[in-house]
Amino acid sequence: MSLVALLFFGLMLLGLPIGYVLGVAGVAGLLQVGGHNFLAMAPRRFFEGLDLFTFMAMPFFIMAGEIMNRTGITSRIVQFADALVGHWRGGLAHTNMVASVIFAGMTGAAVSDTAAFGNTLVPAMVRQGYTRPFSCAVTVAGSIIGPTIPPSNLMIIYGSLMGVSIAGMFAAGILPGLLICSLCMLYIALVGRRKHLPVSGERFSLRRLLQSLRASLLALLMPAIILGGILFGVVTPTEAAAVAVFYAFFLGVFVYRSLTPAAILQTLIRTSVITGVVFLIIASASILSWWMTFLQIPQAIAKLFLSISRNPQVVIALILCLLLVIGMFMDINAALIILAPVLGPLTQAIGMDPVHAGVMIVLALNISLMTPPVGACLFVICSITGERLETIARELWPFILLEVGALFLVAFWPSFTLLMPRLLLGR
Repeated sequence: MSLVALLFFGLMLLGLPIGYVLGVAGVAGLLQVGGHNFLAMAPRRFFEGLDLFTFMAMPFFIMAGEIMNRTGITSRIVQFADALVGHWRGGLAHTNMVASVIFAGMTGAAVSDTAAFGNTLVPAMVRQGYTRPFSCAVTVAGSIIGPTIPPSNLMIIYGSLMGVSIAGMFAAGILPGLLICSLCMLYIALVGRRKHLPVSGERFSLRRLLQSLRASLLALLMPAIILGGILFGVVTPTEAAAVAVFYAFFLGVFVYRSLTPAAILQTLIRTSVITGVVFLIIASASILSWWMTFLQIPQAIAKLFLSISRNPQVVIALILCLLLVIGMFMDINAALIILAPVLGPLTQAIGMDPVHAGVMIVLALNISLMTPPVGACLFVICSITGERLETIARELWPFILLEVGALFLVAFWPSFTLLMPRLLLGR
């Protein structure tokens, strides 16, 4: 076990991509417990780690997000959000948050949100008088809503691995995502005068709102089609993802006429690259996950946690602290695949609802996307805007504290988290 741990952390420190780190550590684990006879299990586990139909939803949702970024759907969403809340002090910051909520119902990926609004809203905010670090911080904070409000790629992974209802997790993610948005907008409103956030010259206009709604109506129907189809049992998450791609393609080619053959080719290439990276992590992590299960490491960790306290609230707090710390240093897809078999049984042992536990775990890892030193959304926004990570982090910490507060509320208030599944699915 010490050899595998040494390899894992040593290769990470050397900067080897996480997919290769997981594969090498997993193969070393197989050799350690079974010698050369166990090596034959590596390719089988590599294949079986991806051999789940629900995983097909991820490349489709990724592709839908890429199409939307290239067809002007994102800009129409921003215009509608700006017509709705742009007249407040700090209007573009509020617009950023509302647009993130709408965009979340289409792609389920925080990095896509960061890239889309980093290219559009950050320059617009800077031109209007916001500081660049604050504009970047708002964009990163809002991007966490993406994989919280359904569809969510992390929820698909967790539900597939743990046999938890993906539709139930999707429904349970709605209120936590709206809570995060509300808390961030409350902070923006409270610090608006102290930070001298700009006030838009345009007053609220019902006519402007209706015009922007009309221009973006077809784009706004996308979340309703995806979520409605899944929650009411018309389509599976995978089928809904395919519908999302078809709908985005239809809008881009026949309605907005902005999706050129060159853009389609770039979309396919970009989707393949992102999917390949994610699937390599999942497949490699499944080898390491099997090794951990063989050595009964999940049971040992559960026993350790329960030896500290059998109070469910204390165990939940320990789980959250573990997730937040590990997420600061590890890719969240890999962390989820490795930790789900460990924490899933532990949450069941203390009586947590599987859907509630899944949403809690996913939300905790989502927050890690915005925490240094390896927060993916931080690196994306830095690469897009050229802003330094340290300056963004200084503006970001109040948002992090608020979102961690939302996480603890979700974790310790199950009736809040499970309200939407009960209303929509009768759970």
